[in-house]
Formats: sequence, structure tokens, C-alpha cells
Amino acid sequence: MMRGAAVFVLAAGLFLAGLGRDLADQWIDTTDLPSLSLQSSVEVVDRRGALLRVYTVADGRWRLGLRLADVDPAFVAALLSYEDKRFYQHSGVDTRAMLRALAQAVWQGHVNSGGSTITMQVARLLEASGTGHWAGKLRQIRLALALERRLSKAEILTLYLKLAPYGGNLEGLRAATLAYFGKEPLRLTPAQIALLVAIPQSPEARRPDRAVAAASDARDRVLARARRDGLIDNDQLRAARSEVVPAARRSFPALAPHMADRVLAETPSPSRHQLTLDKTLQIKLEQLAREVVAAQGARLQVALVVADHASGEILASVGSAAFQADQRAGFVDMTRAIRSPGSTLKPLIYGMAFDEGLAHPETLIEDQPSDFNGYRPQNFDRHYRGTIRIREALQQSLNIPVVALTEAMGPAKLLARLDQAGVPYALPNGTAGLAIALGGIGLRLEDMVQLYAMIARGGVSLPLIHKAQAQNPQGQRVLSEAAAWQIGDILAGLAPPPGAPANRLAYKTGTSYGHRDAWAIGYDGRHVIGVWMGRPDGTPVPGAFGADLAAPVLFQAFARLKPTLTPQPPAPPATLLVSTLDLPQPLRHFRSRSAAFDAPADTPAVAFPPDGAEVELLPDGVLARVSGGTPPFTWLANGAPVVVAERGRAVMLGDLGRGFVTLSVIDAEGRSARSQVRLR
Repeated sequence: MMRGAAVFVLAAGLFLAGLGRDLADQWIDTTDLPSLSLQSSVEVVDRRGALLRVYTVADGRWRLGLRLADVDPAFVAALLSYEDKRFYQHSGVDTRAMLRALAQAVWQGHVNSGGSTITMQVARLLEASGTGHWAGKLRQIRLALALERRLSKAEILTLYLKLAPYGGNLEGLRAATLAYFGKEPLRLTPAQIALLVAIPQSPEARRPDRAVAAASDARDRVLARARRDGLIDNDQLRAARSEVVPAARRSFPALAPHMADRVLAETPSPSRHQLTLDKTLQIKLEQLAREVVAAQGARLQVALVVADHASGEILASVGSAAFQADQRAGFVDMTRAIRSPGSTLKPLIYGMAFDEGLAHPETLIEDQPSDFNGYRPQNFDRHYRGTIRIREALQQSLNIPVVALTEAMGPAKLLARLDQAGVPYALPNGTAGLAIALGGIGLRLEDMVQLYAMIARGGVSLPLIHKAQAQNPQGQRVLSEAAAWQIGDILAGLAPPPGAPANRLAYKTGTSYGHRDAWAIGYDGRHVIGVWMGRPDGTPVPGAFGADLAAPVLFQAFARLKPTLTPQPPAPPATLLVSTLDLPQPLRHFRSRSAAFDAPADTPAVAFPPDGAEVELLPDGVLARVSGGTPPFTWLANGAPVVVAERGRAVMLGDLGRGFVTLSVIDAEGRSARSQVRLR
């Protein structure tokens, strides 16, 4: 009888145990989990992944994305040793720790949180539930058990590292290390580790920026436990206790703020945006911008753009000297503001003239008072140099010669080249006149840097890119390689500002009408930098000249970019390197369009091949024919003479190669015609 009763009791016990287990499983499995998709602060990083700027989440908290692999293993060891020794053994609830906490609660009359596991703390943080009430504790136990069934230990630990409170609006380990130590959590000292383990237990009472003594005491207690558990030795303990606890929070990175805001506006959904910028260079140039305007009054502003012209990648972008609402309108991105470029368009015009066969760097041109159908431009200094070489006219930034060349080609061709270069522009009156040669057009600093990058790249334009891994399309040829090199050779001969190194930086300055904008743009064999200075509201800056104001900043920017310049490339094989006297007769002295129209003979025209045609390349070259004009004729291919003093109207042009070629013919009167063809 007794034996039968024992069997019955055992069977009943097993049944009840199984039933209890099933009910417990059902209770755990039906747990309503909170969302595990945490909103993280949007981050903008540089080309190497270094943090440039970070934004708070919607409720104003700093909660940064974090991977377990990016956390110092010593921190994880100290955390688990202090908070949850059996983290990898329990299933969400540490029974021994709970019993100890229960005994303390009975003895002290309230619930002590010492029995909470890391998983239970994650449960509390996910739901922002309290710790001192039995209902809250029971909910944490249920949620912790459910989390352990749904997530791996690594995922639970990562959630804790993202959610742990560190005082104020700091949430998560990474936000804490950046705010208190100015560093990422991958490499931490024992003292830093101990402080970061201690703060979440009482985040407001132990905030170093509010209660440095309490934070220091809590840190030292964690250090003592770490020594007892063998995580550090006596020497490390002494050194850690002597380490100063930070008494203030650091600001989160806010570099390249204009560019960061721009990227977020373009693609707001990703939480991480990687740019082509270089953090180290960005810091240097933002500091330079602050230094530049410090002694220039309260309204003068500066903007800088640095790019690798080989790839088109923007390496630094400074939209203003300070990202703040001040008299300089610091929130306005002046790299994207439309301004008058002054004389900085002149290199493109001269390059076009070289390609058109109208001029050569050694061509003579007249700098004298001129009337272009009612338009009477003057040089900036109101002086005239008479007969001067094209090279000197560009280096001295004279106005009359460049307007004469623009008249000869037509303003519409200049706009067409800007379109080819992918450079948008704004026309003040909707029409293009000769004044665009002197800055009568609206352009942005970033686009001007792209234009100069085209010249530096040998005449091929690429869009500037600011997003990492962005694919740059195939380049568009705007100038011939020879013309682009000639422009660079001329600009490299420009004297540097006083005190700057004579390093043959190819650069050009510009000053807009009324001294509203001061520009300096330059390049070497690898990089291009653009500088704009002025007032964002467009009011004049008395006495401001690009050469005096912006050029020194350009040379300082290059000095902060690298110690020495990258050499310019050698002259392309097709470049005509001769003196004025050795030029073909029509190129020795530029004649204006008006002079050509006064000639008695018909103007020349390329009769064959016609403009836009595809022509098969013959063994001897391509047959070219001119109609009109006065012989002898000079034929040029991409700005380089290939046949000189040809009296016949048909000629075989050899050694042109395949691809796109601009053919120009100049007659004895200096009149020219051109045809752009593709040879196959």
C-alpha cells in the first residue's frame, strides 16, 4: 500500500512538474516583446570611417550604433565580472543572484536590484520599466526569459551596450566614450572601463560632469572588484586610481556641418553616410577658415573646397568659418551659393581660343581702349598695356584681350563649354553678352573647382563627388590636352602672394564687380583648391581683391594639404612650344572679329569634313578642304598646327589618330573656321 502510494505521488509530481514546465514555456513563448529595432543616431563619416558629424535621435538622445566587435574586450570582461558573472550560463535569470536579492529585500523591506542579470536590465531598458516593484520585476523576468529564447547572448549584450544609461541624454557605451573621453570604445584604459561600468547603476548620481566625486568613488569600487577578480594587477590598480575622472562632457563631432546636412537632405533614410572627405584635412581647413576671418571684421565670410582632380572626389568642404547664426550668416553654405566669378572664367576662354586656332600663348594681342558694339570694358586698374602676349594678358588678368577673344568666338560658345563641363550657371538677365567674360554670370565655388579640375585633368571634365563609393561617369572632353596644359603653364608662371612659396602653383584670382566676391582657385598635379571670400548678403567689401584677400588663403590651404606640391605633367606631344616669331603667320598677332569682317575676301569655311561628321581615316590621314578665305592656309588639329602655309584648298592631314578631333583652318587674314569630327 505504502509503495503504491509513493509511486502515485511520484507520478503526480512528475505530471505536475511537466505541466508546470509546459505552462512556463507557454507563458514565456507568448510574451509580447517590445520592438528590438532601436533608432540610432545618424552618423556621417569620412572616407576612412572616422566620425565627422552625429545627430541625436528623435527624442534628443545620443544613441550611436555599435557592434560588439568594436568594443574593448577588457570592458566586456569587467562588465560581466561586476554585473553578471554567470551571463553565459543562465537563461535570462540568475537564480542564485535572485535568491540573494530576495533575502536582502526581506531583510531591508524593499526590492534590491542586485539580482538583475544583463538580460533583465536589457528588458527594463527596452520598456523603461522600474526596478523597485514586484510587478515590474516579474515583467522583467518574463521578458528576459523570452529574450534569451529569441536572441543570442551576443545580441543581448549588444542591446545592453546600446541602451545603458550614462547620464543626461547619453545612451549607450559609444555615446559615453565619445562624450567623456572623446574616443571610440575599442581601446580603453582600466580607469575608463571601471567608470563606464559604474555609471549605469546610478546614471544621474554618478554623472562625472555633475558629480565627479561620486563618479570617482564608484569607479574605484569597480576597480577594487576587478583587482579581486584578477582582471588587473596592483600596478594597474594604482595607475587607474590616479587617473583623473573627466569633469565635463565633450562636444560630439560636428565637422563639415554643411556637407553633412546636404547629404541628409539628399538621402535621409540611411543611418550612416560615408563621404569622400578626409577628417584630418577637414579639421585643418576649418581651423584655417576661423583664423582667416578672425581679424577681418564681423561680416566677412570664407568658403573652401579641396578635391582630388584625378578622381573628382571632394576631400574637404568648408561652407563657412563657423556653423552658427552670426553676422557672417554661418549657417549658409557658401560653397553652393551663386556668386559672380570675376576673372576666374578667363582661363577657360583662353583655352577655347587656343582650340579654335584663334590664339597661342605667344600670340600678340592689343590691350587698348575698345568699343565692342557699344560695350566698352576697362581694365581693373584703368591702364592699358598696348601690344602684349596672350600669356601676359592672362597672367595680368587684363579685360580687353579676353573680351576680344570672347567676341571672336561668341558668348554662346562659352556657355556651351560650361554645359559640356557640367557646370550650371545663372544669367542675370537671361541672355549672354560679352560681360560674362568678366564675371557677368552666376556660378558656385564648388562648380568653379570642378571647372579648374577639368583643366588640371588635361581638358576632361568629371563631376565632383562627395559620397564614398559613388561611381563617376565617363569624362567629357571640354578642352584639348594641349590647350589645357598651356593654360596650366601660363597660370603656374603667376607670381605668388607676398610671403608665399614660389612653387609654381597654377592659380587664378578674381574680384567681382563692386568688390563683392574675392576668389582664388589653383591646382597642382593632383589636387585643386578653391577659395571664396566676401559677405553672404552680397554687399561690397571695400578694398577686397582676390589677389590680396583670397590668394594667400589658397597657398595656406595647399600648405596644410601637403608639404610639397605634386609636379604638373609634361607638355603633351601635340603642344606647339615656340616663340612668337616662330608661330605660323596667322597666329602671330590676333585680329578681332571686326577686322576679319572688313577683309575683302569671303570668310573661310571647312568644306570637308563637315562639322559633326564621322570620317573614315585613310592610310595617309584625312582629306580636308577649305572654301573661301585667302591663302595661304594653316590647318590645326586640337589647337596644334599640322599643315602651315598651304596655298591649296585641299590637303591631306596625317597623324591625327582616331577619335574626336577639332579641325581649324586659318587664312592669311587671320580669319578662322572649325569643324569637330570623329575619325574612325
